[in-house]
Amino acid sequence: MPLDFAFAGPPAPGQTVPVAPGILWLRMPLPFALDHINLWLIEEGEGWTIVDTGFASEASRTLWDGVFTGPMGGRAPARLVVTHFHPDHMGLADWLATRFALTMETTLAEWSWGRAMSLLDAQAFNAVGLPFYRATGFDESSLAAAAQRGNPYSSVVPRVPSAYARLRAGAPLDLGGRRWEVIVGEGHSPELAALWCEEIGVLISGDQVLPSISPNVSVWPTEPEADPLALYLASLDRFGHIPASALVLPSHGIPFRGLHRRLDEMRAHHDARLDETLAACARPVTATELIPVLFRRQLDRHQLFFAVGEALAHLHRLRAQGLVAREAGADGVQRWVRT
Repeated sequence: MPLDFAFAGPPAPGQTVPVAPGILWLRMPLPFALDHINLWLIEEGEGWTIVDTGFASEASRTLWDGVFTGPMGGRAPARLVVTHFHPDHMGLADWLATRFALTMETTLAEWSWGRAMSLLDAQAFNAVGLPFYRATGFDESSLAAAAQRGNPYSSVVPRVPSAYARLRAGAPLDLGGRRWEVIVGEGHSPELAALWCEEIGVLISGDQVLPSISPNVSVWPTEPEADPLALYLASLDRFGHIPASALVLPSHGIPFRGLHRRLDEMRAHHDARLDETLAACARPVTATELIPVLFRRQLDRHQLFFAVGEALAHLHRLRAQGLVAREAGADGVQRWVRT
C-alpha cells in the first residue's frame, strides 16, 4: 500500500500551510540539488516555537523577515528547537538566537558537533580530510576539489550558538501547550532529535525518516572508523511505538502517513545496498569504485562527497559483520575484498 501524502504540494518559499492544530509548514530554499527544507512553526500563545532554521543565506534571511511579519503575525519567536547540526537545520540558529534573545534547544551531541565543526578551520580539516579521501580512491582532480573545499561546514555555518538547552532521549518536551516526546535518531547525524506528540498524532521526523529518499548515512573524515549504518538501522526501531495513522512531518518532501511502511522500505533499501556492495567486493575495490554501484545517476561534485561517505558506511557495516576485509596499498589507497 503506497504512502498517504497529506497535501497535494508544498507552500511556496517563505509561505506557510497549516498541517495540524497550531502547526504551520514553512518551506525554505537550498542551493543544492536537494533544493528545499521544511521548517515548522508551533504556536505558543503570544509567540512561536521555530523547529529548524534553514540555510544561512541572504535569500533565507529575507524570507524569514517576511515570515515574521506575515504568517507569524508580528508575534516574535519564543523558542528555537533544532533537530540536528547540519547546515540546512542549524545554519541560521545563531542569527535567530541573537536577534530574538533565544536559547537554542537541541541534543548535546548535535550542539557539540555543530560547535566543533564551525570552529575547525580549513587547514585543520584538510589535515584529516585529504588522507581520508585519498584512501577512498579519489583521483587528483577530486583531491584538488577536496583541498579547495576545506571544511564545508564552517564555510556555510561560521557560528553556532555558544549556549544551548539540552534535549534528551525519552524526555518530555512541552511545545504549544502539548506534551512531545524526544526520539533520538542516529547514523544520519550523531543524536538527531525527532519529536512525537501523541495527543495530535504528529511526528516531526527531521531527516531520520523521509518519504521518498533515504537520508545520507556516511562515514566522514572526522570519525573515519565509524559504523553509522548500524546506528541508523538500530535507531529506526525507536519509532515502532508510533501508530501507522501518525502524520509524519519530514524535513524534505511532503508530509505523509504510513510510517511503518516507510521504515520497512528504508531497511529493505539498505539491505539491498549491502548485498550489492558485497557482490562488488568479489574483487578488491575502492570506495570510489563503488559509487556507480550504489548511485545509478550522475552526481555533481557536491554529491560526490556524500556518495563516497555512504559507500564507506556500507563497507564498514560489512566489515563489522566479518564479510569484507580492508587492504591498505602502498599508494595509500584502501581496497575492500570479500572474505
